[in-house]
Amino acid sequence: MSLLALPLLAFLSIFLTPTTAVSSSTLQLARSHSVTPNAGAPLSAWAASVAAQSAADTARIVSMLTSGAGPLTTRAKPKPKNRANPPVPIAPGRQILSIPNYIARAGLGTPAQTLLVAIDPSNDAAWVPCSACAGCAASSPSFSPTQSSTYRTVPCGSPQCAQVPSPSCPAGVGSSCGFNLTYAASTFQAVLGQDSLALENNVVVSYTFGCLRVVRGNSVPPQGLLGFGRGPLSFLSQTKDTYGSVFSYCLPNYRSSNFSGTLKLGPIGQPKRIKTTPLLYNPHRPSLYYVNMIGIRVGSKVVQVPQSALAFNPVTGSGTIIDAGTMFTRLAAPVYAAVRDAFRGRVRTPVAPPLGGFDTCYNVTVSVPTVTFMFAGAVAVTLPEENVMIHSSSGGVACLAMAAGPSDGVNAALNVLASMQQQNQRVLFDVANGRVGFSRELCTA
Repeated sequence: MSLLALPLLAFLSIFLTPTTAVSSSTLQLARSHSVTPNAGAPLSAWAASVAAQSAADTARIVSMLTSGAGPLTTRAKPKPKNRANPPVPIAPGRQILSIPNYIARAGLGTPAQTLLVAIDPSNDAAWVPCSACAGCAASSPSFSPTQSSTYRTVPCGSPQCAQVPSPSCPAGVGSSCGFNLTYAASTFQAVLGQDSLALENNVVVSYTFGCLRVVRGNSVPPQGLLGFGRGPLSFLSQTKDTYGSVFSYCLPNYRSSNFSGTLKLGPIGQPKRIKTTPLLYNPHRPSLYYVNMIGIRVGSKVVQVPQSALAFNPVTGSGTIIDAGTMFTRLAAPVYAAVRDAFRGRVRTPVAPPLGGFDTCYNVTVSVPTVTFMFAGAVAVTLPEENVMIHSSSGGVACLAMAAGPSDGVNAALNVLASMQQQNQRVLFDVANGRVGFSRELCTA
């Protein structure tokens, strides 16, 4: 989600017309080709919900960047299983649950209780709404601990209790471990518990998660969240001996309602011909997936960007992160300005008035140049048109689907590569070997 407070509520109610998916097996995908904005498609009912969720981008990133996640629990290489694990189907949550996250079906407890949980690589802890939760969505399913024969609370004084943010143990050692957390514009109180967790046929015994008791605000995913960050209570850390600290995903187009995307767990079954760039570690923001973006091309020409605006700096938190919970890519102000100017120069058509926080819009047919993110290790990810432009449903307008971050403050130098720019890509997170990979894969159905 975004670093910049954008009036997306009004904007996204205009920009939700489908575009045609592009299929290719290589990273170098799209030549410049024309796009005609759709001038008459009706606004679907779920568009307003999408807009409302996307408007919470700013609070979400601020909360994830200031969270107090602890250090990684281990640096040792784990011993993964020697067979591929069944892929976990994932879908955009926008049409199904009116949230910006991608979701998966999870079975929690014995017998399993099914929930549609958000998959979030920029958060660590897992949490679900539990029965009698105050402030949780009344119309959504919740988890009932009393209906599970394998559920147990995690006591104060345990290692897991020490790893949650803001633990609460008013009754002392041995009592149930509580904790408080901020997510986007919401806050909640939870009790730490453990139970069996199943993703497709991948079963984790005694998974540690938060059982939500009190929620304030409406930005919490209604059926829970599973954190895939790098902190000690993330899925990655809790299952490191099983899945080897490796996972990947392919995100379908955000307008889809199908579970056609996949989450792959473990090193076996990942793409063999995938280009990778080093994964960077920031001890001050240990949960996030930093990479070294060294340049951006618009069309065939490299954009002139000061390297200081792209440089990774663990002290300030500057650099580039990969985040699937963010809808539109946010670039540091000088980076965005250079990309925007180069894009306009290639299009050579007068821009229409800005809409929302998007300032490069067109109300006539234009030829759309490719945009390529370049990373250390000679990795270049070229975006097709569907990952570059967002189209209007009724106004005959198309806009560059990126925006600038704040001009000052702690997040001014951070670049966030978002889910719209990742869709129909296999993105590999191989923490054990310190790398992130990209491979084009069509997973929208």
